[in-house]
Amino acid sequence: MAPRLKLFKFEDEKVVDFATDIAAADPSMDGEQVLIRSGNSWKVYPIAKEGGESEDVSTSGMRARIDPTEEWATIFDEVWRRFRDHFYVENMHGYDWEALREQYRPLLEHVAHRSDLNYVMGEMIAELNVSHAYVSGGDERLPERPSVSLLGARFEIDDDRYRVARILEGQNDEPRYRSPLSEAGVDISEGDYILAINGQSLRAADNIFRRLTLPAGQSVALTVASSASGDESREVLVEPIDSESELFYLAWVLENHRRVTEATDGRVGYLHVPDMGPDGIREFIKWFYGQIRKDGLVIDVRSNGGGNVSQMLIERLSRKPLSLGYSRTRENVSTYPYQAFNGHMAAILDENSASDGDIFPWQFRNAGLGPLIGQRSWGGVVGITSHGPVVDGGSVNVPEFGFLDVEGEWAIEGKGVVPDIKVENDPASVIAGEDPQLERAIDEVMKQIEADPPTFPERPEPPVKTN
Repeated sequence: MAPRLKLFKFEDEKVVDFATDIAAADPSMDGEQVLIRSGNSWKVYPIAKEGGESEDVSTSGMRARIDPTEEWATIFDEVWRRFRDHFYVENMHGYDWEALREQYRPLLEHVAHRSDLNYVMGEMIAELNVSHAYVSGGDERLPERPSVSLLGARFEIDDDRYRVARILEGQNDEPRYRSPLSEAGVDISEGDYILAINGQSLRAADNIFRRLTLPAGQSVALTVASSASGDESREVLVEPIDSESELFYLAWVLENHRRVTEATDGRVGYLHVPDMGPDGIREFIKWFYGQIRKDGLVIDVRSNGGGNVSQMLIERLSRKPLSLGYSRTRENVSTYPYQAFNGHMAAILDENSASDGDIFPWQFRNAGLGPLIGQRSWGGVVGITSHGPVVDGGSVNVPEFGFLDVEGEWAIEGKGVVPDIKVENDPASVIAGEDPQLERAIDEVMKQIEADPPTFPERPEPPVKTN
């Protein structure tokens, strides 16, 4: 339900609806009127009219005179105040916060751009030696970035033409993993040549991505042939995407899954959790339940960007079968509680496992779920809250929530989570297409499986109850 503003009448002790669909409200100093924003429109309501006879406020042509240097000084003070009032410990880690303000304030006279201000404020709050201390954005007046229509492919030059060298594998039932050249009805294969884009001839001397710098949302017509000569060319209409990051991520995950499957004859599963937010919980659900009857599972939280759902994942992974269920019409055993994993696990972490991505491996070990493999994590677990933007729309995040173990000691922050088995993915191995951390995780899970094979008892004989 949209927010509503109500009016309480003291004389007859009644509450009446004053206005609906409220985004913001601000009464006048004399208490006679109230300014209300609904969507993008503003109205003034006489309070005495109890919500009737409102007057529209036109904002078209509105102008404001802004002195950037004065505005930057105000923002500087506001950021300092928010840290003073909301930092997770009152002692500011032992630093004299007022002295730090006076130390950095003189630098404001050298600030010539909003990004300069962010730099100065960032240096000031960095003195506190804490994670999640962020300032960003604001009125930077950056130019709009051009829109590039991407095809989810990589190209190589051959015979003065662009040849499709690789089509990124997609999962086209998920919009975020849609790979344009692999969609149904798109007649393009690896090895084909792109001869023209939207009817304009394309040669090796042309920048293909400049040709694909087109307005967002437009289909792209590609002239394609199986040879550079252009014999039997055809025109293919493609719906491009604006980012290929998700496709490269998916390709990495699928390759890791293939490696684990091949190395273990399908006995061990693999899943990667990219963050501890919506993307992470979605990927966990997608990959975990389909592999729940594997003998082992590798959970990868490398480069996990954090969030707040690690406890949900730990709860799922910690479930153990307390009883079993069999059905005449169902071949597989069921467990109580449902979706309880009965195999062995290991988790991989690295120096980019951050925030709730730090907390997950720490709790994975705390819950006794298996060994941690890789490199020490980032070490930042003091949680943040935003109290709204500053005057020019910039953001401020203050570390407000500390993390402790059950003995009441500060944990992880500034130290990270040290793995049980340290393995480095050195540059030479990565360039060679190897993944020593993943390979060690496979070995450790298989050792556990061989030492203690996870099994369920055979289906018992049907009970006979005639006696």
